[in-house]
Parts: sequence; structure tokens; C-alpha cells
Amino acid sequence: MSAPAETLDPQPVPELPDDPYAPSSVSDAERFAIEVRDLGVRYSLRFTRKTTVRESFTNMFRRDEGPSHFWALRNVSFKVERGESLAVIGPNGAGKSTLLQVLAGIITPTEGEIDIRGQVSSLLTLGAGFDQDLSGRENILLAGAFLGMSTREIQGRLEDIVEFTDIGAFIDAPIRTYSSGMRARLGFSIATSVDPDLLLLDEVLSTGDQVFRAKSQARVMELVRAAKGIVLVTHDMNWVTEFCNRAMLLEHGQVIAEGDPAEIVELHKANSERTRAEKAAEAARIAATRAV
Repeated sequence: MSAPAETLDPQPVPELPDDPYAPSSVSDAERFAIEVRDLGVRYSLRFTRKTTVRESFTNMFRRDEGPSHFWALRNVSFKVERGESLAVIGPNGAGKSTLLQVLAGIITPTEGEIDIRGQVSSLLTLGAGFDQDLSGRENILLAGAFLGMSTREIQGRLEDIVEFTDIGAFIDAPIRTYSSGMRARLGFSIATSVDPDLLLLDEVLSTGDQVFRAKSQARVMELVRAAKGIVLVTHDMNWVTEFCNRAMLLEHGQVIAEGDPAEIVELHKANSERTRAEKAAEAARIAATRAV
């Protein structure tokens, strides 16, 4: 019988000033890893589903009805200090993953400005870059080159990445045979092996068994203590309150609040509960109307 998995005790989160945006003798370039100003991402609603040739032709002569676009993000502004771990939370569809994709360079914003200072490592870009027919080991070499590492650097870190991933013989099997959890393990191990200035994570810390989650949390805390910036999207409120210095709540593509993680989590819970109650009341009203 195997020994029970060890759990990771929460580590002290590095202290930040009460107001991280207060004036300082340190320049913004030295102080902030990320500065985002009035960011907006707009999508068209005209081609959101497949249409037939006949529909496309008739649509040319049809008067437009309803909105032609929607904003996935609008008027989003925030900063991330060096050494800060920022949690981005909110309901589904709030724009959290879109924000990470903008920071990772996957999506070009419609408006606004972004200043990112330093090397960025992201599971979003790494996952998209995996070659499905190559093995995990071969994808480590490929991803290392993608991240700008020299052949010597990649070879020097290869076995550490393999050991941390901890997927056994699957490391030499094609990526297409991996489960989503195994892909996340490999991606996280690669992304955190390059000692990035900024790390972008999207729900990866909820992946895997208890032992791997503990290892992941410990590695992220090492990056925080080494004065690296981290932006994390998660639905795990325990992680937000125990391991992040700040939190930001997104709803409908806009920043609702930003500040102390515990306070932002409570606000998110209250808003979520109110939304559930409103939906339940509306469903009851509709049911009562139909019963008449």
C-alpha cells in the first residue's frame, strides 16, 4: 500500500505595499513587470457560425438586426509588480482567458496599450506549440528552442523537466496519446524551467494528483520569492487567498474590483450568489407564467 501523499503547507506570501501603485523612487520600468492601460478586445458577431451559400447571399440584402460585435474585454487597466502574484477571477465568460491570451501575444487587442518587461513564459503558447506526433521528450527540446534556449541549456535541463513531469514511460510516447492532465504537467514543467520574468498560468494548478499539485505550488512560490511576476487565472479560491498577493475580479469583460485577495474572493462569492438567485427567480417566474 502506497504512502499517503504529502500536502504542502501554505508559505508566507511576499509582502507588498498597501498601495502598490503609490509613488515610489523606483522607476515604473524597474517596479512593474506589466502595465495594461484601457485594454479592449472586440469580436464580430456576424460570422460566429457556419452559414450556407444561400444564407450568405440572402444576408447581403437583409437589414442588420441587433449588435454586430461584442467586447470580450473593455477598459481594462492594471499593473503587476515584480515579485507579485496576481490572481484573475470571475464567472465563466468574464474574459479571464482572453486576457491571458492577450498578455501571451496570442490575441492582438483592439484598443489599449500593454507594456511587458522581461521574458514571458506561458502554458497557453507552449500547449499550442506541442507537436502531436513527437514524444514528450522531443517536445521538450522543441519547446526549449521556441523559448529561446540554446541546445546546451535545453540538454542541461532536460532530465530535470522529465523528472518533474513525472509521467513515467509516457515521456517517450507521442503527445497525441497523452491525457489533458499529462499535457498540463509537461507544459507546466517546461514553462517554469526557463526562469521567466513573467509566468502566465490558466487553471494548471488544479491539474494532476495531490503530489503534483503540491510540487506545482512550491515551484510557483519559488518564482514569487525570486521577484518574478505571475498572472494566474483560477477557479480555486483557496489558491487565491493562500498564495497570491493581489486579486482582480472580472465580470462581462471589465474590472469590477482589485485588491486584497480575501476581500476580492468574498465579493466574487457574493456576486455569484446574487446572480444564481436572480436566475432562479427568473426561472420560477417563467415556469409560473407557463402554468397559467
